[in-house]
Order: sequence, then structure tokens, then C-alpha cells
Amino acid sequence: MGVVKLWMNRREPATVDDAVPLPRSGFAITLGGMSTVFTKIINGELPGRFVYRDEKVVAFLTIEPVAYGHTLVIPVEEVDKWTDADPALWAHMNEVAQKVGAAVVEAFDAPRAGYLIAGFEVPHAHIHVFPAEDMSGFNLANVNRDPDPAKMDEAADKLRNALGTTDLA
Repeated sequence: MGVVKLWMNRREPATVDDAVPLPRSGFAITLGGMSTVFTKIINGELPGRFVYRDEKVVAFLTIEPVAYGHTLVIPVEEVDKWTDADPALWAHMNEVAQKVGAAVVEAFDAPRAGYLIAGFEVPHAHIHVFPAEDMSGFNLANVNRDPDPAKMDEAADKLRNALGTTDLA
């Protein structure tokens, strides 16, 4: 496999010789040692309920949702803080988040799609998108720590159907 060159914080070049191939597209790049739990999910080392995937961005359900359908939009490349993301990558993440948000509204008949950036729980930039009935979903202290796996699978199926990504099932 060839060398992949990246720019960390757009200041210093970094090279990675051991980029891990993603199923169906792209590479998950790990910089600076251990990979994040999100990279492990992206690489298939840990399970994930994917609803969207392209070369630069993935979206999968969080394991502790504020509501069924709570999705994380994540760059394939490990970027700790959203403020450190390349502007083009950040724009693409938001395009995907908007698509996921529209799917959330459609699939769960939600009055709104919530959008939240927190970033303290995993050092890998991500956007939370979820069905929002009121402001309670914007408080991550309200997550369901033991969601029903069958309801999680059903939520992922609903989102894939709304997004037209049923091939990810």
C-alpha cells in the first residue's frame, strides 16, 4: 500500500504507511498512535449500525441515543476537534448531516432534527443528529444507556430506507 499524505491542522505534513482499507470505500487514517473507538468502528474492528458512507465521511447510530435514530456523522480521517477540520471536510460533514437530518425527520416523523457538537466523549470530531421533539435531546445527560437492540436495528433500517443506503445493512 502506498504512502498517504495528510496535513494535520494544515501546518505540518504527516505520512501514514499503514492506512487501513475501508469496506467499500476509502481508508481510515490513524494519526498519532492509538486509533479512536470511531476509527475502530469505521474499520470494522467494532460493530456499528451504519446508515451512510462515502470516502470522507460515515454516519452510524450512537450506542447511547437521546432518541432512537440518534446518528453520529464522522470524518473517516481522525480529526480531534471540529475546529481543526479542513474547511472542505467540515463542509462535507455538514452536507451529510443535513441529509441525515432530513432522513431523521422523515423516518421518525419528528418535528425537528437536532444538531449538536460536543466532542468531549471521543477525541474524533463528530456531529450528533437526532429526532428532536423538544430541547431535552440537546442534553447528552439524557441518553438511553441501555437501548433495545431490536429498536436500534429498526431505527438504522428506517434511516437507510430514507437515505437510500439499504446496501449498508
